[in-house]
Amino acid sequence: MLASERCLLNPTFSISAVRNDSGPCQGAVLAFLTALGTGGNIIVFVSHTRMFWGTEKKAMHLILIHLAFTNNIMLLFKGIPRTIAAFGVRNFLDDIGCKVVCYLERVARGLSVCTSSLLTVVQAVIMSPSHSRWRRLQPKSAWLIVTVFPFLRIFSFLTNINLLLYIMSVNTSRVSTSEYYCYFQPENQKVRWSILSTMVFQDVLSQGVMCGPSGYMVFLLHERC
Repeated sequence: MLASERCLLNPTFSISAVRNDSGPCQGAVLAFLTALGTGGNIIVFVSHTRMFWGTEKKAMHLILIHLAFTNNIMLLFKGIPRTIAAFGVRNFLDDIGCKVVCYLERVARGLSVCTSSLLTVVQAVIMSPSHSRWRRLQPKSAWLIVTVFPFLRIFSFLTNINLLLYIMSVNTSRVSTSEYYCYFQPENQKVRWSILSTMVFQDVLSQGVMCGPSGYMVFLLHERC
């Protein structure tokens, strides 16, 4: 079994794995950062919800509400298991628990990246001059942006669905060590790299969509200076 298959829950692999012997100090830090990030996203969620239901309804408010919600899901499903593992609790997830935690964390992360890309596109459209073709893409109603969210969710669900087949708890895997609470165990290298390639494709696509509008906004700001 390759050591790289016992990968950390990070943006590259996002497969749940954490060392259980990290100590209470790291557990305290993880708990603090998770609580801090969750609290910040709750503030963003509540404030923009109030603004949206106020006098002015903007598409930006809906996007930021969706982004804060997905960020909180990612923080909770990533931060809480890592914190528990860092405090030395072992074998606290069975196969179903590992599949649910890893899958939802990865889906939420994908939604966060896709929503950030959508936010960049909408910002570029809003900043465009009135005679620009980009300006024609501006939604006439803020509610129209809601129709985009189901497509982002379906895309993220389908992109990561293969993880459900190959994530398991260390209790039932062939791993001889208990320093990881979940394990990525594909049948062979071909399956492993196909899954990882799908994950990378989602990130590259979202980042590619984000780069174009970002460069356009920099160009607009440079022209106005």
